[in-house]
Amino acid sequence: MSEMANTDPEGIDAVRMSWNVWPRTKVEASKCVIPLAASISPIRPHPDIPTLPYAPLRCKTCTSVLNPYARVDFAAKIWICPFCYQRNHFPPHYSMISDTNLPGELYAQYTTVQYTLPLSPHNPNPNPNFNDPSMAPPPPVFVFVLDTCMIEEEMGYVKSSLRRAIGLLPENALVGFVSFGTQVQVHELGFSDMSKVYVFRGSKDVTKDQILEQLGLGSSGGVSARRSVGGIGAGAAGYQKGGIPIGFPGSGSGVTRFLLPASDCEYTLNALLDELQTDQWPVPPGTRASRCTGVALNVAAGLLGACSTGTGARIIALVGGPCTEGPGTIVSKDQSEPVRSHKDLDKDAAPYFKKAVKFYENLANQLVSQGHVLDLFASALDQVGVAEMKVAVEKTGGLVVLAESFGHSVFKDSFKRVFEEGEQSLGLCFNGTLEINCSKDIKIQGIIGPCTSLEKKGPAVADTTIGEGGTTAWKLCGLDKSTCLTVFFDLSSSDRSNTPGTVNPQLYLQFLTSYQNPEGQLMLRVTTISRTWIDSAVSSEELVQGFDQETAAVVMARLTSLKMEIEEGFDATRWLDRSLIRLCSKFGDYRKDDPASFQLNPSFSLFPQFMFNLRRSQFVQVFNNSPDETAYFRMLLNRENIANAAVMIQPSLISYSFNSLPAPALLDVASIAADRILLLDSYFSVVIFHGMQIAQWRNAGYHNQPEHMAFAQLLQAPGDDAQMIIRERFPVPRLVVCDQHGSQARFLLAKLNPSATYNNAHEMAAGSDVIFTDDVSLQVFFEHLQRLAVQS
Repeated sequence: MSEMANTDPEGIDAVRMSWNVWPRTKVEASKCVIPLAASISPIRPHPDIPTLPYAPLRCKTCTSVLNPYARVDFAAKIWICPFCYQRNHFPPHYSMISDTNLPGELYAQYTTVQYTLPLSPHNPNPNPNFNDPSMAPPPPVFVFVLDTCMIEEEMGYVKSSLRRAIGLLPENALVGFVSFGTQVQVHELGFSDMSKVYVFRGSKDVTKDQILEQLGLGSSGGVSARRSVGGIGAGAAGYQKGGIPIGFPGSGSGVTRFLLPASDCEYTLNALLDELQTDQWPVPPGTRASRCTGVALNVAAGLLGACSTGTGARIIALVGGPCTEGPGTIVSKDQSEPVRSHKDLDKDAAPYFKKAVKFYENLANQLVSQGHVLDLFASALDQVGVAEMKVAVEKTGGLVVLAESFGHSVFKDSFKRVFEEGEQSLGLCFNGTLEINCSKDIKIQGIIGPCTSLEKKGPAVADTTIGEGGTTAWKLCGLDKSTCLTVFFDLSSSDRSNTPGTVNPQLYLQFLTSYQNPEGQLMLRVTTISRTWIDSAVSSEELVQGFDQETAAVVMARLTSLKMEIEEGFDATRWLDRSLIRLCSKFGDYRKDDPASFQLNPSFSLFPQFMFNLRRSQFVQVFNNSPDETAYFRMLLNRENIANAAVMIQPSLISYSFNSLPAPALLDVASIAADRILLLDSYFSVVIFHGMQIAQWRNAGYHNQPEHMAFAQLLQAPGDDAQMIIRERFPVPRLVVCDQHGSQARFLLAKLNPSATYNNAHEMAAGSDVIFTDDVSLQVFFEHLQRLAVQS
């Protein structure tokens, strides 16, 4: 894995495809088994991407942007669009171009460029000040929504993380604060002399209008608010002059009472956190606390809708337990009733599930229409409802972190990363849209990943949909450096137009991502890629060479996860097995009915192993996980780049020993040895596993003795490497340090190929470990595959 990372398989374009050459017809494409898909990280930074300070030139027919694949007639000052063959005239300011004087977007190596756009034309806000170029871009908005139904100790952890976060926010960022338990409290920060809250009942759904009316932000908002609280008006107006740009949406209303620049309200917020107590409503024995998560998020969304539609804003929800009150409830207050399990969902025995999902779907739609993001930080030993909230987090492009406690490094370090600057910054961007243009005969089925369909119809929309489909444009309310989307393509079935020789042998795809960067500047990133059509009916050799097995494995994992969620009674293992057998039958080299003759081209040789690990992974096997954990794993699988997602499916293992340098080891129980240390990276956790002998020497303290320096270095090396992995990753993985035969060794054993089980333990070498499982080993899996693939 690490070697691949160094060569950067995504290149400047941050695009990887399951197939890098495409068959001409729909029939041939279906024989390829693995879908035609592209994984794109729309704003991944790269040092070689130029930023152009002028507006992009668009084709007048299909609106694609001028790119290196356009044919240019320098004498006539005309460019021909590679997508629709429309002839376009260059505008006057391009009059100086020639084959020796090219604009940036025509250089062959700049298949990805970005443009800095003026703020005005794209801003939906009619405020006249806003279009003034001297105006500062609107500041980002963060509304913290804090659960107070937790024990004192957890409350202490979450408060200290919040204090640290508020200190890290940009000075101009606007901050709001909502706390909730049995009821929802919206804290007014613009009146620091006395803490003042607006309370909403937790048991009742409130509409957006009711929220605005109660907060004094209705149509007559400014006036009613000032009337209801003597003297508050003057305070709000003062803040408006001080901290909030007058042109900021909502600056004329009373919103400034609830949202203040971080620099102005840091003191007030810290004082508020000092005073804030855990929820004081009595909880009778045998019952759960009354927690109205749904109403709290609804109120926060309403508050943001009043102040900053179309401006970058995030709701950061910190939740410590299940919702038991009002809309979004996932379980009753009676503790004898357990929170729903996968079995309950399968049998339709989860009475609250569908209603809660419906509520969060509506909330997602409201947030998407406002252009705002929901981030979820859930820390609890039991479930909190991530499975129900998934739709709102995913559709808005929010971040999600699931931990066991607010005191755990998984939460603390991840939360800090959200607000950090510099190298560690996540590069949080807002208000994105992605548009895709493609060559004739290519259709888009949809996208799996953190986005929402904008329902933009056109000739490139396929009849079938996968994920967010039925469109050629998507909304990305929140996106960051690592956001990744998987686009599924289809071919139009007419093979008449596809006869070789008459058409361009190249196909083109263009991805246009516009977004607001962390500084508030509007950017447009344009990536144009080209691949080759081939007639796979004549020769499949080129097709084979163009197969990307890592990307294909991730595409299959994402597709399987989606099918498991939306298709009733979908048997994932069987579907994956059948797909793999078909793929091996089509591309393997063998004599009919002779399994021993079976061989796979190197382009496919790793793929069966990926499928073996995918079948055993937490994405397919939900038996040992709660619905919350499964939802969490799948959300991260869908939003991370290919290299990271591949590690989630098939972890990497490195071995450290005295007589050799650290080296990749087989993901197999045979890799365990008494005198070795193993480092397992399974993305969600990083495990340092000490062999028995190493553990004994360490316990005896040999590493502290000067004559055993080499042993001290051996012990330290995997720890250093683990820290490097942890530093680069979000969410921060859980670090497990364990010894052979120790209780925590299960974190490693669960991921290894069970080549040694209790059935064949007598054949194994002394000192090697045995896994107690009835799962088949990779070798047995591969033997079955060979036998089935060569069947006539």
